[in-house]
Amino acid sequence: MSASRPQAQPTVQIDNDRVVVTEWRFPPGAETGWHAHDRDYVVVPQATGKLELETLDGHTFSTLETGVSYYRDKGVEHNVVNANDFEFVFIEIELK
Repeated sequence: MSASRPQAQPTVQIDNDRVVVTEWRFPPGAETGWHAHDRDYVVVPQATGKLELETLDGHTFSTLETGVSYYRDKGVEHNVVNANDFEFVFIEIELK
């Protein structure tokens, strides 16, 4: 996590015995901070844009498209950074 970056804002929408649904809002340049996913998850982008992924293997960029979901297995470790000059939003659905 960088002291100079704003923090992405998570809002938990659903947390029950089967899923956790979180809306993530990233102001320009905002980050999640380093974290490891302990659940399988699906991301549903609410905007089209580019995210920077800081991983154990280095930095990469990922272009996401509005409504085009993707799935990842648990165990992913990264810091996600909004690489756009506009707010970026996605919904994360974690499977319990």
